[in-house]
Amino acid sequence: MFVRTESFKEFIRYYPIVSFIVFLHILIYLLTVLPAIFPSKWIFETFMGVNLYIVQGEYWRLVTPIFLHSGFPHMLFNSFSLVLFGPALERILGKPRFITLYLGAGILANVATLILKPLTFTHVGSSGAIFGLFGVYLAMVLLRKDLITRENSQVILTIAVVGVIMTFVQSNINITAHIFGLISGFLLGAFQIGRGSEPADSLKNVSYRTRSTSGRPSFTPKTLIWIIIAVLAVLGLLGRF
Repeated sequence: MFVRTESFKEFIRYYPIVSFIVFLHILIYLLTVLPAIFPSKWIFETFMGVNLYIVQGEYWRLVTPIFLHSGFPHMLFNSFSLVLFGPALERILGKPRFITLYLGAGILANVATLILKPLTFTHVGSSGAIFGLFGVYLAMVLLRKDLITRENSQVILTIAVVGVIMTFVQSNINITAHIFGLISGFLLGAFQIGRGSEPADSLKNVSYRTRSTSGRPSFTPKTLIWIIIAVLAVLGLLGRF
């Protein structure tokens, strides 16, 4: 479920929403480092989450920080995490429900940040939305075991527990966004996965488009690359690069 074997073109075709969000991450990051196109200062001043400006009516700041990152490592590892954990959910939920859940978890995480953090608090990044994906997986583990294998359940539980612990251990982390992103994802996921979700047996081939003649997943250099990406994504998300 979490290791991809598709080609680049296949990935875009199978998972257009995840692909588009990652494209936005990269595009917006490039705009922040190419001042000849847009002044970086203007982009951050206009679109980053600033609680004071939100209460003054700039409500778009509840959405735009989800796609804006503080630097290349921040953008890279959040994008890795989305590529790692997003495709299976896009397949299970379908495109409209996936994007609704992803944005919903991110927005609710930012609303919680607005309510619980000082007016001077500022924030950027998609971590709240990505923790929302973890929340959906937790809802599957607890409420729809037919949608996820025992092995993947153990992986998700381990990452979720370590992620929550690291949220409180690491510095410079928006703890509120992480925790409420996770909670929002769980609640939204609990509502979504009970309504017309794709059966579990149709997901067995999501991670392995290329199979050997024996029926087992074939281990190729491409698979190794995805494993490396998976490790980097988890380390980046938990270590908050």
